[in-house]
Amino acid sequence: MHDYTATLYRILPFLRWWPRVNRQTLRSDAIAGLTGALIVLPQGVAFATIAGLPPQYGLYAAMVPAVIAALFGSSWHLVSGPTTAISIAVFASVAPHATPGSPEFIKLVLTLTFLVGVFELLLGLARMGTLVNFISHTVVIGFTAGAAVLIAGSQIKNFFGLPIPRGTPFHETIHQLFLHLGEINPFVTTVAMVTLLSGILVKRYLPRFPYMIAAMLVGSVFAVWLNGMLGAEVTHIKTVGALPAGLPPLSLPDLSPQALRNMFFPALVVTMLALTEAVSISRAIAAKSEQRIDGNQEFIGQGLSNILGSFFSSYASSGSFNRSGVNYASGAQTPLAAVFASLALVLILLLVAPLAAYLPTAAMAGILFLVAWGLIDFHHIHAVMKASRVESLILWATLIGTLIDLEKGIFVGIILSLGAYLYRTSRPGIQPVVPDDQPGSYHYIDAAGRPECPQVKLLRVNGSIFFGAVNHVQQQLQQVDEINPQARHLVILASGINFVDIAGAEMLAQEARRRRKMGGGLYFYRIKDSVREMLAKGGWLDEIGEDNLFPARADPMQRIYPLLDAGICACCDKRIFEVCRATSATELTRPTLRRAAG
Repeated sequence: MHDYTATLYRILPFLRWWPRVNRQTLRSDAIAGLTGALIVLPQGVAFATIAGLPPQYGLYAAMVPAVIAALFGSSWHLVSGPTTAISIAVFASVAPHATPGSPEFIKLVLTLTFLVGVFELLLGLARMGTLVNFISHTVVIGFTAGAAVLIAGSQIKNFFGLPIPRGTPFHETIHQLFLHLGEINPFVTTVAMVTLLSGILVKRYLPRFPYMIAAMLVGSVFAVWLNGMLGAEVTHIKTVGALPAGLPPLSLPDLSPQALRNMFFPALVVTMLALTEAVSISRAIAAKSEQRIDGNQEFIGQGLSNILGSFFSSYASSGSFNRSGVNYASGAQTPLAAVFASLALVLILLLVAPLAAYLPTAAMAGILFLVAWGLIDFHHIHAVMKASRVESLILWATLIGTLIDLEKGIFVGIILSLGAYLYRTSRPGIQPVVPDDQPGSYHYIDAAGRPECPQVKLLRVNGSIFFGAVNHVQQQLQQVDEINPQARHLVILASGINFVDIAGAEMLAQEARRRRKMGGGLYFYRIKDSVREMLAKGGWLDEIGEDNLFPARADPMQRIYPLLDAGICACCDKRIFEVCRATSATELTRPTLRRAAG
């Protein structure tokens, strides 16, 4: 019965929270949903503009996908829909293959969305939810900052009223701005500035009021006043145009081999971005709500939302930080808040869609400048710059790479981040230690500045011994007797070794054989059971010797001491081991005599 229930919860995850629904939660969810719908109205239009789509597509992406993701995801507060990073990735991916805004462009965007959903669903079903953990926070910060700069760059033409073709690369956009400084339209720029400043002021002094809606209203009213005073033929202020009022129309992605081939690689990039956003946001909110998040279930929910969304005129969606944060702060109790938000958005769209005819593109540019500025995480960028040079390099490489090529920018960051991680893990910490001289102590302390035994070397190894670390570890172990040929016995304090692979086991067995030929040995103190089992299964423990493994609180020197050169011990004044201090000079010659007699 338990297995049946667990399976049912995996297939229909909304059954987990459905018993929580009551009159009070419905009221809280309805209020949170209405607030979320008001928030997404200007955002959706802005994000669709970034993606190169007609404005209404941003609102469509906040309807059906949000409902599906809420019902089939694991987070109770995550709200899906269009996002800035996804929008700019969609534009950069599809623009080379079709003219933005054209029917062909829209078809390819739907194809991209469908593929993203398929990839997300497959990853979720394959239980690959941990994949997003390989994208470091530094890479996300750098990519988001780069995407923010690209968003601002894409709106320069609308902000200043300049004839810069859509899709112009960022560096060329900046070049064109300086070339056409004398052609800046003062009326368009004034509308954009009024929108921008009103958004900043409302956000600062009226934080409870949706600042984007306020900025849109102020910018639109100001543009209407300017056109009324001077005439549209003088101001040349363009508007977004009326939005179609109604439900998202049914659509069909282009599933031809050519379209699938063109969108395959971009879909992988968008999938990675979408899943990173969704899981990161859901975990961030779960840290406050104390809810457990299932990354695999989030993958499945996001996958289903994008697959179905591609048939309801939606482009690729993911978890929205703004909407999810507002949803939680507004008192949402269950995922029904996202469902209510979608229903409220439909009603709002029916009422206000015609008013979009008065929304100037310059006002949209001002709002997108606000969005771009808010995306740059100056606090964390400053913290990374202070904390680590390597992480700073990764951040700036990701940011600059994103400006050059958005699709590949994040891969640059991921490769550098993984490379830095592999470099660190390929060099496990190896520290010479000596026994603590406190009476009865079984601890070992740093050997720096302290006397060491001339015949026995003790090394603490912190880190896994895998194929990437084998060369470094082997080199460090061999240097022991290269520096001091008398140090034929090597004791490894192994409590910090969490994992040994086949290459590492082969190297340790080889080192044990080498030291036996020298007349010494290789020993392990406090080796983990999992590492011991690995060595035993492959037969490497036979090479090392079962007797050469010592548990916690054991004294390896009780076994090693009789094997030492008594002549060297007789002349040694270090006496760092308890057995050394307890043995008289006369007794030191006995091991030699016994070996000679044998």
